[in-house]
Amino acid sequence: MRKIILITGGQRSGKSVYAERLALSLSPSPVYIATAHVWDDEFAARVERHKQRRGPQWTNIEEEKRLSRHNIYNKVAVIDCVTLWCTNFFFDRDAGERQPTVDEALAEIKEEFDRFVSQDATFIFVTNEIGSGEVSGNAVQRRFTDLQGWMNQYVAARADEVVLMVCGIPVHVKGGDAAGKSVLDTL
Repeated sequence: MRKIILITGGQRSGKSVYAERLALSLSPSPVYIATAHVWDDEFAARVERHKQRRGPQWTNIEEEKRLSRHNIYNKVAVIDCVTLWCTNFFFDRDAGERQPTVDEALAEIKEEFDRFVSQDATFIFVTNEIGSGEVSGNAVQRRFTDLQGWMNQYVAARADEVVLMVCGIPVHVKGGDAAGKSVLDTL
């Protein structure tokens, strides 16, 4: 049975750790799909530290764009994160001189999302609330914030459960059990 969970919040709000703990509470061998493009040595070292923290029970997949290429049927998967995934479409390194518009990138991301979540699996998406601060003076940042916000809304509308992380505390926005809590709150 398919289930979609979206975990959102600001930087260092505890999103990824919460997602990983939730996945481990649902499966002894979850899948971790990293969407980040590794830009430099510092980031590569950070990725390696995260892999070590998760441990050997995880299957790690690095996929910058085409999540639907991966068969995760009947598995629990953490997709970390939607923000970096959107970045890979917005700043398309394969597009050459002409970068996609916000509408073009959003349409492509939505189509890929729909293909990916058509599998029977438990999907735990991690994303950032980047539009919660002031409006940027940079036009590119404003366009990306629009793209990210619209994609977050798209995922949340399809999610069975949405959790907002605030200072390491999960706030259940949508779904959960009758008390409004997720399975992880009992841990």
